[in-house]
This record gives sequence, structure tokens and C-alpha cells, in this order.
Amino acid sequence: MQLLELRLEGDYVELNLLLKLVGVCDSGGAGKRLVAEGLVSVDGTVELRKTFKVRAGQLVTLGDVEISVLPEID
Repeated sequence: MQLLELRLEGDYVELNLLLKLVGVCDSGGAGKRLVAEGLVSVDGTVELRKTFKVRAGQLVTLGDVEISVLPEID
């Protein structure tokens, strides 16, 4: 299991961009494909909306990778 963290810059990040920002894919387009194929879960539920707004406190899972989303630092 690989555990990653992403600290937000704002209220949310779109799911496809989150996957790119943490380095599990090389582009937002690749992230969209992963989501469309049903390979990504948010808080344990498969998420098919590519631009789903991921907010602080949520956990994104892709295979054996877990991404914790942390709040923005004021």
C-alpha cells in the first residue's frame, strides 16, 4: 500500500487533476481515463465523475494507492 498526501490550495481539487498532481498519472487526460474506467474511489465509493470536487478530509483510492486530502494552510 502506498500512502500519499495532497494539501489543497483552495476549497477543492478536481479528481482527475488530483491524480496528476500526486504523480499517479502523467496528465489530466490520463486521470480522466482512470476515473471513467471505474478504477478510482472516493471515501470507499467508486467515483465516475472526472471533475468531482475532492475536498479536505476525503480519501481517494486507486489500486494500492491511497491519497489523503489535507486542508489548505492559512
